[in-house]
Amino acid sequence: MRVMTVLAGALALSAAVSAPARAADKLDAVPRTLVMTAYEPEWNALVHAVQQPTAYQLNGMTYMTGVLEGKPVLLMQSGVSMVNAAMNTQLVIDRFAVKRIVFSGIAGGVDPGLSIGDVIVAENWGQYLEVSFARQTDGGWLPPEKVSTGAPGNWEFMYPRPVRVSNAAQGTQHMFTFAMDPQLLDLARKVAPTVKMERCVAAAATQRAGSELCLPHDPKVVVGGTGVSAGVFADNAKFREYLHAAWKARVLDMESAAVAQVAYANQVPTIVFRSLSDLAGGDAQKNMEDTFEHLASVNSAHVVRAFLTALPD
Repeated sequence: MRVMTVLAGALALSAAVSAPARAADKLDAVPRTLVMTAYEPEWNALVHAVQQPTAYQLNGMTYMTGVLEGKPVLLMQSGVSMVNAAMNTQLVIDRFAVKRIVFSGIAGGVDPGLSIGDVIVAENWGQYLEVSFARQTDGGWLPPEKVSTGAPGNWEFMYPRPVRVSNAAQGTQHMFTFAMDPQLLDLARKVAPTVKMERCVAAAATQRAGSELCLPHDPKVVVGGTGVSAGVFADNAKFREYLHAAWKARVLDMESAAVAQVAYANQVPTIVFRSLSDLAGGDAQKNMEDTFEHLASVNSAHVVRAFLTALPD
């Protein structure tokens, strides 16, 4: 009798757990390219071009289906930072028919060979604050766990550690970075030389006097290397140098690695386009994000729209 009672309780629990999943029906059954942005300037650079728009509301956020560059898309804002990005990536995968993820946004430059306005398409993304904090001893820093093989070097007391994550194809893995889809990267390499980007931003967008503010160079698209993310608005020259040296990072932001991890777990092909609004501590006088966020948002959108045009479906 006790066994039957336990079994009945387990079945009841199973029904209670599965009920919300059954209720979470797809809001739109059309397979679409998910075009993700993090916040309003990135969204504004794309939303005007969406044709046949239909808006959905989930958890107070707007999700817009439609057609962009002839392709069926779903445009969304993830919200800024890692938890918002992970939470809303999973939500949209659960509620829509997501064929692939294409992220369009701004970022801070880490590679000194890159400049504000450039668009970087990293081959992989890692979480640079997935770390162990070490204690200081007479013999130096002592991390609380063994440093994993292949780990990037430490920053003082912060020792990078891998993320433990699973998907149906690979099982459980310990990973420092998540790779972007190789076919999507190949397409980005073909598209990159064809895109004309903006060099000047209107004064109205920067709240500066005068007609416009222009970069001293024409921005470029660069495909390759590593991007890193954390819930940090980074503006520190020494830490920027560390990330470039230890992680071989070229760019940093606050969402992409979280999106990449969720996409890996769900086996959704993903690619991230990020245009530099600032240099994450390498700017000469002050962080330039507030000056160039609109220009960077538009440049990323230009590349993403060219990329969508080149997609086969």
